[in-house]
Amino acid sequence: MTAPYTPTAPRYTAVTAPGALPLLGHAPAFVRSPLTFTAGLAAHGDLVRLRLGPLDAYVVCHPELVRKLLTEDRTFDKGGIILDKAREAFGDGLATCPASAHRRQRRLLQPAFHRDRLPGYAAMMAEEIAGTTAPWSDGDVIDVPAAMYRLTTAVTARCLFAAHERAGSLPVHACMDEVTRGVARRIMLPLPGVDRLPTPGNRRFRRARQDLLEITRRLIAEYRAAGTDRNDLLSTLLGALDEDGRGLSDAEIHDQVVTFLLAGMETTAATLSWAWTLLAANPSVRDRLHGELDTVLDGRPARHDDLPKLPLTARIVQETLRLYPVAWLLSRTVTTATELAGRSLPAGATVLFSPYLLHRRADLYPCPDRFDPDRWLTTTRPAPGTYIPFGLGARRCIGDAFGTAEACLALATIASRWTVTPTPGRRIRPARSSALTPRPFTATLAHRVR
Repeated sequence: MTAPYTPTAPRYTAVTAPGALPLLGHAPAFVRSPLTFTAGLAAHGDLVRLRLGPLDAYVVCHPELVRKLLTEDRTFDKGGIILDKAREAFGDGLATCPASAHRRQRRLLQPAFHRDRLPGYAAMMAEEIAGTTAPWSDGDVIDVPAAMYRLTTAVTARCLFAAHERAGSLPVHACMDEVTRGVARRIMLPLPGVDRLPTPGNRRFRRARQDLLEITRRLIAEYRAAGTDRNDLLSTLLGALDEDGRGLSDAEIHDQVVTFLLAGMETTAATLSWAWTLLAANPSVRDRLHGELDTVLDGRPARHDDLPKLPLTARIVQETLRLYPVAWLLSRTVTTATELAGRSLPAGATVLFSPYLLHRRADLYPCPDRFDPDRWLTTTRPAPGTYIPFGLGARRCIGDAFGTAEACLALATIASRWTVTPTPGRRIRPARSSALTPRPFTATLAHRVR
């Protein structure tokens, strides 16, 4: 169970993290072990100042301060070390645009994620999940992250471009993979000019970004020429109009498509990959999951109307997102001089927050490193700022219900037919990425006999 959380009196500690090296500051410790280093900052204070080479950043470690950070989005705007690098790849889509553009974009995009559209998306998800896993055979050894990435690529491409004859075969998988790797390199080594060097990695990044732009330009042109609603996300983007009758430009649609590709592919693939490792390490939970699925599905693929009948499946996804929030470190920029945790922050200061750090605070989650889906049996909603895999406030992820449904449908459909057992003898570790994804690992598929 989650711990009952009572907001404390507004007495916060603001400190500088110990262990800074001359010139490099805390950058070596962060690069060497980013998750461990970041999670450990809460032990020093509620607001912790870091030196990352020539850059200063403030890490918010207290949930109440995180709530303030995420709800006062005009004071703490999208920007900073991480967001600035992400914008190079993903443009000014809904997830990365500044507050000045966000309200208009949110209004234009909201119809695409209205709850009435979710059953239609879920039907497409179910078809792609069943089709992608149909070739699997008993005893197959698969690269789990790669397999989950292929699955979520097919689902996302289908929901975005349902009318395209070869939506699942569009080369967005390789492009997005290289683009996200490039963003990770830029975040992990935030030194001026490094991203402009003619290295192989930088060349691959720029080529993949250009290829992605050409794919979306071609699809937008095809859809505009057809002029009909295809009942998919791209059609909704093309038909969206604001209160002045203005729609999104092709450049704006490209940025939204790339944003949806990233969220739909990488986030859900990573969540599913981590879930298989957690279930394999906790066979009692896996057995209970199989029991739930045998009762509800009886071997068939999961559908949208099954979701309310799969509470344990939903809690497994929720607990996986607590332990491994894909967007594990995010940044904001102070737009005007302000105060946080009793410290004065100048305009332009970078403020970081980490869902990974918050989700592993022992005062919020007893035995925080333990996989325990039943901690979510409580009917009490988590206090604001304590559980934020999808963010908080006006900038909360617009596709949270979409992504959660996709993860639950995929987990249920696969686990009802297969037991996924990671190859023993190898520790599964996070990849060095801007997203909390596992490094490649293999698992053996065993067909379940009910």
